[in-house]
Parts: sequence; C-alpha cells; structure tokens
Amino acid sequence: MGSLTSIYVFACVFLSILWNNIQPTVENKIIANYSGHLLTKVPKNIPVHTHVLDLSHNNISEITNLKFIYLPDLQVLNLSHNLITELDFSVFIFNQDLEYLDLSHNNIWTAYCQMLARLRHLDLSFNKFTVLPVCQEFGIMFHLEYLGLSTRMIRRSDFRYVTHLQLNTVFLTLEDFSLYEPLSLTALNTKNLHIVFAADQNFNFSLLYDGMSTSEKLKIFNLRYTLSHKDLPSPSLKLLKNIKATDLMLEIGDLQWTILLQIFLLVWDSTVEHLTVRNLIFRGPVMELTEYKFAPLLRPLEQLLSLGSSMKALTLEHVRNKVYYFNQEHLYRLFSEMNIDSLTIYDACMPHMLCPQKTSSFQYINFSRNALTDELFQNCDTLANLKLLILNRNKFKSLSKVSFMTSRMKSLRYLDMSSNLLRNSGAEKRCQWTDSLSELDLSSNQLTESVFECLPVNINKLDLQNNQIASVPTGIAELQSLKELNLASNRLADLPGCRAFAGLEILNIERNLILTPSADFFESCPSVKELQAGQNPFKCSCELQDFLRLQRQSGGKLSGWPEAYVCKYQEELMRTQLKDFRLNELACNTTLTFVTVSLLTLVLVAVVAFLCIYLDVLWYVRMLWQWTQAKRRAWHDCPEGRETVLQFHAFISYRERDSLWVKNELIPNLEKGEGCIQLCQHERNFIPGKSIVENIINCIEKSYKSIFVLSPNFVQSEWCHYELYFAHHKLFSENSNSLVLILLEPIPPYVIPARYHKLKALMAKRTYLEWPKERSKRALFWANLRAAISIKLPTSFETDEEQSEVTSTSSMTQPLIK
Repeated sequence: MGSLTSIYVFACVFLSILWNNIQPTVENKIIANYSGHLLTKVPKNIPVHTHVLDLSHNNISEITNLKFIYLPDLQVLNLSHNLITELDFSVFIFNQDLEYLDLSHNNIWTAYCQMLARLRHLDLSFNKFTVLPVCQEFGIMFHLEYLGLSTRMIRRSDFRYVTHLQLNTVFLTLEDFSLYEPLSLTALNTKNLHIVFAADQNFNFSLLYDGMSTSEKLKIFNLRYTLSHKDLPSPSLKLLKNIKATDLMLEIGDLQWTILLQIFLLVWDSTVEHLTVRNLIFRGPVMELTEYKFAPLLRPLEQLLSLGSSMKALTLEHVRNKVYYFNQEHLYRLFSEMNIDSLTIYDACMPHMLCPQKTSSFQYINFSRNALTDELFQNCDTLANLKLLILNRNKFKSLSKVSFMTSRMKSLRYLDMSSNLLRNSGAEKRCQWTDSLSELDLSSNQLTESVFECLPVNINKLDLQNNQIASVPTGIAELQSLKELNLASNRLADLPGCRAFAGLEILNIERNLILTPSADFFESCPSVKELQAGQNPFKCSCELQDFLRLQRQSGGKLSGWPEAYVCKYQEELMRTQLKDFRLNELACNTTLTFVTVSLLTLVLVAVVAFLCIYLDVLWYVRMLWQWTQAKRRAWHDCPEGRETVLQFHAFISYRERDSLWVKNELIPNLEKGEGCIQLCQHERNFIPGKSIVENIINCIEKSYKSIFVLSPNFVQSEWCHYELYFAHHKLFSENSNSLVLILLEPIPPYVIPARYHKLKALMAKRTYLEWPKERSKRALFWANLRAAISIKLPTSFETDEEQSEVTSTSSMTQPLIK
C-alpha cells in the first residue's frame, strides 16, 4: 500500500512538472522549455516524445548519451550559453530526427565527431576551438544548411571535408585569431558568409578579399585596423577577377579614412551591388585633418564614383565625423554625385546635403535621423528620377518649403516627413507639390487642421497621425485620389465626413477624443471599406448605439472589433465592450418616445374619465369638499366645543318612501319601552339655517351609530348616499364601528348604481340586519338592534334633548326630499 502511495505522489509531481515545462505548438509538436533554470545537468524528467528541447542559458557542463537516448522524436536542441567544455557527437546517435543543434556560447575546445545525417543547422560559434572543428563526418551531412564555427586559426585544408556541400550560411567567430592562410575561405561553397572578428585585434584583410570571392552576401563585424595604410595588403589581380559578392556589410570597429577609402575603391570596382557600412567614423591618422590634407583624399573617390559601376545601393548607418577644419562641401559633393540608385545615410548628424550638379540616377534616398533643415534641395532640378525620399527625424519646420522642395522631383511617389517639427500656419497656405506624389507621411509633427489646405491633389495614401488636428474643415480642396487616410492620435471629437474624400476606402481614427461618433458617417462615406476607430473614450449613449447599428448594417467595417472598442464614460458602463452595450429602443428614439408617451397619456386620460363617469368621482370630490367646508365652519363657529359630545344613540338614514316603516315600526320600538333609546331623525333634529350637508354631518357626529334602512328605494336617493358617504368617512377617520345596516327589502345587485361602490362594498363585507317577514322573529331583530346601538350617553344629554325638541318643530319647515 505504501509503494502505491509513493508511485501516486511521484506521478502527480511528474505531471505537474510536465504541465509547467511542456507546451504543445501550433503544429502539435511538444516543446520542453528549461531555458534560464540554472540547471547544472540535463534534467531526467524530459518527456519521451519531446520534439523541441531548450536548455539554453544554464550552467550545464557535461552532456552524455544517457540524457538523450530516450528522446527518439527530438528535432530541435538548444544548448547555447552553457559551460560545456567537451563535445562528443555520439551522444546524439539515437536522435535520428535531430535537425537543429545549437551549442554556441560555450567553452568547447575539443569535439569528437559522429555523423548526424539529418542535421540542417549546426552552430558551434563562440567557443574555444584552436582549429576549426570540421571533421570528415561533416562531409556526409548533405542536408546541412547552416554551419557556425569558431577558431583561432584557419588553414587551407580545414574546409576540405565540406567543399562539396551546398551551404546557405557559414558563421565564423574568430577570437584571439592568430593565423590565416590566404585563399582558405574560397574552398567554401556558401551563399552567406558572416565573420565576427575579435574587437581588440587588427583585422586580416585577406579575409575580406577571400570572403568577397567566396559568397554572394558577406558580413564582417568588428572591422578594426590601427596600422598604417601602407601596411594594408592589396588584393591580387586574379582575386579581383574572382569576386562574386553582391551584398557587403561592414561593421566598423576602428578604421582610418585612408583605409576606408581603399575599401571603397575596391568595392566600387567589384561586383558588389549593395554596400552597407555601420559605425562609420571619418577620421585621419592623427584624428585631425586640415582641408589641405582631407580634400586630396576625396578626389580619387569622387572621380571613381562618377563613373559607371555595379554598385546600386550604399547604406551608411551611425556615421560620425571627426575630421575638422575642412570645407564639408567636399564630403557632401562626394555623396551627391554618386552614380547609384539608392543612398542611405542614417544617424549621421548631417546638417545639409548638396543638390547634384547634373541629373542624378538616385531613385531612393534615405536621410533619416539627421539634422537636415528646410533648405535641403531647394530649387533642385537634378533629382528628376527620385521616386522615394525618406527624411524622418530631422529638423524641418515649414510644410510649404517641403512642398516646394518636391515640386521639381517629377518622379517622386513616396515622401516620409514623419517625426519632424513641421507646422502649417495661415501664412503658409501657398503650397506646390509635385503631381507624381501619391504617398505622403506627415505623422508625428505639429500640424493642425490647416494642413488640409496644403496637401498634394493627387495623393493616394496620407498619414497624419500623432499631430494636433482637431477637425477636418469644410470647403477644402477635394482629394479625389485619396484611398487611405490615417488620423490616429490627434484631437478629433468626431468622425470626419467624406465630402472632400469621395474615394476614401481606409480610415484610421484611433486614439482621438471621440465620445459619440456621428451615425451619418456611413451615409457620407459609402466607399469606406475599413474603419479603424478603436481606443477612443466612447460615451455609451443613444447616439453611439445608432452608430453601432448602422455599422452592423453596413457590413461590419470596424477594424479591431471588439477588443479595441470599450466604453469609458457612463460610470456604470465603464470598460464595457461596445458589443455588449445595449439601450432600450424607446429611450433612444425621440419620435417613438413622444408617440408612446402621447398614447399612454391619452389612454390614462380616457381611463380616468371613464372611472370618473362610471364611479361618479366628481360627486365624491364634491362631497369631500362640502364635508371639509362644513368642518371648517363648525371649527370657526364653536372653537370652544371642538370635541363632539354624543347626544343620540343613532342617526337614522332612510328614503322617504320607507318613512312609514321607520315611523310606525323602527322609532316606536326603539324609543319606547326599556333602554330609553334616543334617535336622531332629520325631520325633527336638523337645525334651521344650516345647510343640509352641515346638518347631516352634525347629526352623524353626535350619534353613536348610524342606522341605514336599505331598500330598492334607498339606492335611488342621492341624499341617502350623502349620508352613507359621511357615515363611512367617520368609520375610517375615527376608526369606529358606527354603521348599522338594516335590509328592509332585498336589493338586487343590478339595481345598485355603479357609482355607489361604497354601498356594494359595505353589503359585501359587513354584517347587516334583515327585517323578518315572520312576526315571530321580530322580537329577536329588535333585541339585536338595541344591543348594537346601546350606550350610555353623557349627563348633559337631557339639556340637549330639550333643545332638540324645541328645534325639531322648526326643522320640519326645512324641506329634505329623499
């Protein structure tokens, strides 16, 4: 059981390591990445079916076949930047699929060979070999394309085993180099030859001469020579005839101008078509040359450069001038009169360049990262063949002067003026561009919207990103040929219309200040196929929703959707992607909102009107008003008697047609006999001079209960309903159970008017007494009724009774027709 547990734990650990170090590639190849893990040995837990193994940047000092024997599928192995001292190729004998092996940047000084038939890439550069580690087995590696080597000496016989191989690239690192036998490199058969020389040693120029005769593309790093130019070996005439290099790249470590001049003379008269020189420093033997000494050095080269040659392109990168006290015109004239197609002078702090004296063959000029100003090529007629001109990262300020500079360049198609100091004020509206210009890069300048008044009319592609443009003004000249416009990183608050850009197909307006882009953009720009509008501070509103809806209808032209389109305003929607942004259609459509509100208002008015008519709401309002007025008058008339004192046991409400039953049955049976019941009747207790409403309210408030004699006649009386309304109001305002309902005759529901909903509610929810037809049951009826209204009235009742008897006679004179 214990062994099973340990096996389980080991399996879990193993799977965890595999998960962290192995990633399946797009081609379903397993990659094991152990780079930078501070390993001292090759790990044991490498998956069996690993295809790519990276062990670079560790401290591995030894490799054995036991480490790789269990990796039959291994194709790529990177062991660079370790501490390996000895190499035995037999450790890879079981890795028959191995194609890429990198052992560069180690301390290997000896190697034991073994054939690796399928190897395509072998890198042994930056090691400690004394002699080239090229053994006989290398000659059978027919798939080998890249071979990286390091050595301290090269002899003619060192490459005898690989002369027949068709290599694509040979990379040589020559640290502490001590011996080179001339013509040794010519034994190689390679298209690309890269030589890295020791940075603190004088370069062996035989390597340059032989390298130019060996490969088509030659790159030499750390070209340094501090000896006199008189000690420089000259190439043989035979060697010059065998030169086949077409591309030559020289990275200068330290070189005097006189030696560089000889290299130029050599290259100019060779098959080299493209020469690249990096870290070039114009200097003399004593660091300072006077004009008297410097000018004669240029004349031979000037004469040669004006002649025909295989040279097509010259690239000078990171140039510095340490030659003082001479007229720089000699140097400018040297480059301006070159008879080549392409000239690049990059990062040279160059303040000026002369116009060629005769029609130049230049088709491409790149003067990036210099100190050129608006005076460049003004009134220059000799650059008629120039097609591409790159002047980014200089010190140009006037856009109009730039336009005049191009006006005589009849073939110019592309102009890059990015990252300058260009402005275009109102005083600089006069611009004159060449008609051939189709692509113009004005990005990263200080241009405002007035730039649209100074643009080439035939421009096809225009880059204005990273400027200070706040709008695209109306009334500008139409740019009918413009297909692509870049306005990213400006200050635009809305999408520009296409009135002046009828043929616009691609518009970039990213990183501006657009909150809600206009929805009419797609209507005004029907030809736009791609709109890049991401990374703007979008405000999620109705206008934005209209824009998105029209965008979807137009076929989805937004580039970078949906990741680059996020709400920034409306705090509750911040960081919400626009694809998830939705608003109610009613909230955004003003017309629909107005129609909906109007319809709802009409419906509400109609419903209220119907309810008012059906339920007689106005009647209830009028009653409430009368009750309020009556209470107010009573309040002012008798301020000292604001607390009402009960005077009656019950107030009787009935219809006049039921008065016989009230007078013959109800009043006699309650007021006579035991209990001394005092009833309030309108005929005898209403006070003359007061309104009927005030009398009703007064009687109800002075009565303990209110008796309602219900019958079909009752529901037809409006005054009876008044009395019921006021009694019901007392029921809720005083929270008292003061209503007593007597059903004299059955009332069919359809007889009760709709407006008497209170009566319907009372009859449905409250218990009422029903007048029995059988005489035997009437005794119980009167007993229940007495019990419902029985209460002991205050002692002042008798005085009030006498007063009420006095007024009862006069109250009869006040008509009350129920």
